[in-house]
Amino acid sequence: MNATYRLEVEDGVLETMTAFLRGLLERGIVDALLVPRRAPVGDNVVQTLFTDPAKLENVDPIAPVLPVNSAKLVSDLTETGAVGRLGVVLRSCEVRALIELVKLQQASLDNVVLIGVDCLGTYEMNDYAELAAGSNGDLSTNLLAQAKEGHFAPHEGHQFRVACQMCEYPVPQGVDLALGLIGLDTANEILITTSDELAEKLELSPTESPAARQEAVDDLVSERTAERDRRFAEFRQRVVDIPSLLAEFSRCIRCHNCMVVCPLCYCKECIFRTATFDHASAQYFRWANRKGSIRMPTDTLIFQLTRLNHMATSCVGCGLCESACPNDLPVATIFRAVGEKVQALFDYVPGRSLEEELPVATFREDELTSLGERE
Repeated sequence: MNATYRLEVEDGVLETMTAFLRGLLERGIVDALLVPRRAPVGDNVVQTLFTDPAKLENVDPIAPVLPVNSAKLVSDLTETGAVGRLGVVLRSCEVRALIELVKLQQASLDNVVLIGVDCLGTYEMNDYAELAAGSNGDLSTNLLAQAKEGHFAPHEGHQFRVACQMCEYPVPQGVDLALGLIGLDTANEILITTSDELAEKLELSPTESPAARQEAVDDLVSERTAERDRRFAEFRQRVVDIPSLLAEFSRCIRCHNCMVVCPLCYCKECIFRTATFDHASAQYFRWANRKGSIRMPTDTLIFQLTRLNHMATSCVGCGLCESACPNDLPVATIFRAVGEKVQALFDYVPGRSLEEELPVATFREDELTSLGERE
């Protein structure tokens, strides 16, 4: 069982976080640390693998940008065996995606210390670049100033990513170390949730989680859940048949961007990366002659529906699919709205626990009967 501890803030939250993370390396709790670090020009934050505590600088675990779902990176670092003890600093959607990848045998938590941090929201990368260039962490500082109340307002003239607007999981669960910010006076303290063993090594002072924290988290979750339900309702009003579903994907050009950034599209041999859909030239003309016309490029809908079929039970709603789409398709909303229904049928929450079996990897003889009863 994990308990809560107080980390006193000195010289600013980011500086305190940096010192805390550096201590994990210095005390030998981890041999390497994966943590977001500001790019030299300040227009992006990228995950960086540190082994030398002296090099740990300009890190920003709460920067409001998500260039990649880091579960993919942890997969790269652990699938064939991590070298030494690895610490990874992740947001909730990244933790949940990683848990799904572990269950899919695409990553391992052996010799991994999961470090979760409250997510205060993220911008699209271009918006972040515009706002953050030369700011030296000011965007993070501005959000931290709003953490006590748990209501986060984006910079004027900008919006948080759609996925963040409707994310019900701002606080990471099931991690070895959690850095709590929401509902706290972050000018003075950070809440650490961890085991007594790790707390002793880190010389942390025990404390009680203030009631204000849970109230702030609950308010934020309620606000985001309402936005989620609103977007789902709009989607279900729009999509009532095959033609209206086709309309949702009318701007798809089958660029595969959504598939590439998805943390759970892990197949080493994907049918869409083969010649299966590279048809002979004459085939297009035969189809056109049969129907009178065909859309080019072909197979856009089958691509989306195949992905949806594969992802529905495990989608954690990180929304990078939508962020990567060059034509602004509402992919995150579509996948989450469909995923919600499918996940409910199996009483499954992706990334909730390593102990929960994947619906796609489990067969029960009474499965169809039980699903019918839930419907």
